[in-house]
Amino acid sequence: MKTILNIIWFVFAGIELAIAYVVAGLLLLIPIVTIPFALASFRIAAYALWPFGRSVVDRPGAGAPSVIGNVLWVLLAGWWLALAHLITSIPLFLSIIGIPLGWANLKMIPVSLLPLGKEIVRS
Repeated sequence: MKTILNIIWFVFAGIELAIAYVVAGLLLLIPIVTIPFALASFRIAAYALWPFGRSVVDRPGAGAPSVIGNVLWVLLAGWWLALAHLITSIPLFLSIIGIPLGWANLKMIPVSLLPLGKEIVRS
């Protein structure tokens, strides 16, 4: 079932969201200071391609630098990536097949807003 959902997700939302994360990552590579943000963006891009069968967990040992980094992330890229998830979830909710995909899209909003201090693991 996860494979079928991942394939449907890839076609209807995954590729667009992954491209958005890659573009954000490439833009964040330009200033040297934001390279850790770019790496987080690329990591979430892979998650946005195939989200079913994976989950986001807190990384132990992530402390104050992650909190400060998350504040900067929200200002630089997080708000418009979260908005992209919200916008792409609306048409997914319009069909019965798309409802689980819409929920998965909404579940990705917290990691798109606060990615530092998180890990993506297989569930």
